[in-house]
Parts: sequence; C-alpha cells; structure tokens
Amino acid sequence: MAIRTQVYLTEEQRARLSDRAQKQGVAVSELIREAVDGLLAADDDLDATFGSVPDLAGRIPPRSEWDARG
Repeated sequence: MAIRTQVYLTEEQRARLSDRAQKQGVAVSELIREAVDGLLAADDDLDATFGSVPDLAGRIPPRSEWDARG
C-alpha cells in the first residue's frame, strides 16, 4: 500500500528528475521512491555495523604510546 506524500522540490531538482525519469522510462515518483530506499538502506547498513567490535577499546594502545619512539 502506498501513502501519498507531498514533497517540495526546487525547480532545478524537478527538472533534473523529470529528465532522468524520461531517459529511464519511469515516473518521477519511482525515482523518488528509489532514492528513499537507498537512503534507508544506508541507515540499515550503518545500524548493522554499530558495535560490531565491542572489545576494540581494549586493543587500541593509549594515546601516550602513539608517538613513543623506541
């Protein structure tokens, strides 16, 4: 089920979307849905990696050792 949503675009955004939609043979609304899906997928990817190395802090030397010259 789709929900109607109103979005304000600049004239340039609308013109560029219209050009791209025409070249691809799809509706402007389809391009917008694809863009939203891409944005949400990027967020999902970020959430999936958050905390993936929980013990990392224990493996990084303290800053005082970063410049140590031995």
